[in-house]
Amino acid sequence: MRDFVSKRARAIPPSGIRKFFDIAQTMEDVISLGVGEPDFVTPWCVCEASIYSIEQGSTAYTSNKGTPQLRDAISRYLDTRFSTRYDPEAEMIVTCGVSEAADISIRAVTDPGDEILVAEPCYVSYNPCVSLAGGIPVPVLCRAKDEFRLTADALAESITPKTKALIANFPNNPTGGVMEERDWRGIADLLVDHDLLLISDEVYAELTYDGDHFSPARLPELRDRTITLNGFSKAFAMTGWRIGYLCAPPEITAAALKIHQYVALCAPVMGQIAAYEALRIGEAEKDAMVREYRLRRNLFVDGLNNLGLTCHVPKGAFYAFPSVESTGMTDVEFAEGLLREQHVAVVPGSALGPSGAGHVRCAYAVSRDDLKEALSRMGTFLESLK
Repeated sequence: MRDFVSKRARAIPPSGIRKFFDIAQTMEDVISLGVGEPDFVTPWCVCEASIYSIEQGSTAYTSNKGTPQLRDAISRYLDTRFSTRYDPEAEMIVTCGVSEAADISIRAVTDPGDEILVAEPCYVSYNPCVSLAGGIPVPVLCRAKDEFRLTADALAESITPKTKALIANFPNNPTGGVMEERDWRGIADLLVDHDLLLISDEVYAELTYDGDHFSPARLPELRDRTITLNGFSKAFAMTGWRIGYLCAPPEITAAALKIHQYVALCAPVMGQIAAYEALRIGEAEKDAMVREYRLRRNLFVDGLNNLGLTCHVPKGAFYAFPSVESTGMTDVEFAEGLLREQHVAVVPGSALGPSGAGHVRCAYAVSRDDLKEALSRMGTFLESLK
């Protein structure tokens, strides 16, 4: 029998994050710092609005773009919180999570052979999505010495005549690095000079601890060459609801909408109603979660550094990204040994891009008690290496 699996599908590696999560699922007494999911439940007011809508019979398709009510609310939210203005009718699509928003954005702008720059370390789906679209993912390394910011020098070294776009995620998964306005201005000059597009994944925007998140689309020179991605999973603890969105210039939005129509049709109406409620009255719960994440960050990062695992202070998201080079182990060896011997699950940094090698990603989206116990177990593991 012939091999029916496509070459592109066969070439895609399995998720390095899910590998360790799946192993941890088979073990007892595991503290999982592996999956980037809030340990908070969705605020009750949000759940209640969705439950009521189901009771009232709201179970049908919506517009492909999403409900007008939610798109209008997102437009106001982005303008109020991040000073970015988008037409909810012509420049916005509500999607099945930010993952779908990223996928259809990449497919809408990528032709076979296009080089798409990817700021790394990065979320595991960007490179495979570029490959599936026929593009060539090209890493742009963000380094610990720069607090994992994307620098103009690193970007300039990676641009070729085949480059079409840059994918960047700040606040960053897995490093917690952030970009400030001055950082984006240097990047903007290069994007304009080389006529490149920016795909900016800002799903962690609300989880910015030192100052406010700066959205690159605020810069006039980037407004019409930026696709902004965002959603509700992280800020409002709504991972399972699968509601994200993309905002882009009208011609790109129209192209992405055609793909969305064929692969998803529309985001779930129950989730859209919940998302609207989150924007309407969920701010207090969101702010309380952010305050708790800040406390956890401080506790956990201090603990890592006290153990001798050098870790910069992440200014966003809910990940610590310590170096394990002092142990003499690779990041994969460290993660496997820690899980096997102490039942603490972390993600090898190399699973998130070449520049992640020598680090591990630890999600501090668990209770402070679990973080303290994880640090204790990590200390025991480090002692055993001596």
